[in-house]
Amino acid sequence: MPVDTDVQNYVRTLTLRSPDHYRVGPFTVRHNPGWALKFANYAIPDQDAAPTSRDVEDLVTSMRAHDRLPRLEFLPAWAPAVEPALLAAGFTVENRAPVLACTPGTLLAPKPVDGLRIAEPATDAEFTTAAAVQHTGFGGQGGPEDGEIAWLRAATDGGGASALAVLDGQPAGSGCCSSPAGGISELTGLAVAGPFRRRGAGAALSAWLTRAAFDRGCHTVWLEPGDPGVERIYAGIGYRRVGEKLDISLEPGS
Repeated sequence: MPVDTDVQNYVRTLTLRSPDHYRVGPFTVRHNPGWALKFANYAIPDQDAAPTSRDVEDLVTSMRAHDRLPRLEFLPAWAPAVEPALLAAGFTVENRAPVLACTPGTLLAPKPVDGLRIAEPATDAEFTTAAAVQHTGFGGQGGPEDGEIAWLRAATDGGGASALAVLDGQPAGSGCCSSPAGGISELTGLAVAGPFRRRGAGAALSAWLTRAAFDRGCHTVWLEPGDPGVERIYAGIGYRRVGEKLDISLEPGS
């Protein structure tokens, strides 16, 4: 089975495991009641789905009833007929991003960073600190939401890994490899605090998390890089392109 199909199967499996997911026609919706962030709430089509206009209308109605933006994240090759149906209904493409994957045989060691310490959070305070780094790193204001803290805990408790990096005695970065399914995990939520960027902390943290996932039985770790510059960092530790992911949504009033 192609790696991109494995990745989409993985995402759909985790969505079906989430306690608050629901089905609408040929779509499965990942709903996070404790975290309104749009990236934590989205729908995934069934493989080779061919939704009707009524299917799309029902999805929009349902997600809005749950006070969430009608939004999907999926690999277009998984269900080629879905994107045209969404565009015809007024959806707008937010982003197209490469999907990268790494295996134990391709993982490379990054350059060491003097004074950098990386460890898995264990206490409530450590999980809160790690979530706070993510929250501000992705543009959030104030402290982290409960859903952000729970997300990191779920990664660790579910057989994945989470990490907090400390540099110069200060929280410098955090991220996680989410709970595995079928030997696959996603490296996600990786954030480096502003003062510590461009010092190698991101590459070191990514490699640490990837290795932790492999040590816990995964054979593939995948991710979606934020931009070409970030993609180059991941390429430097052994990640390679395996497909493309689409983020698409219907803005309020549409």
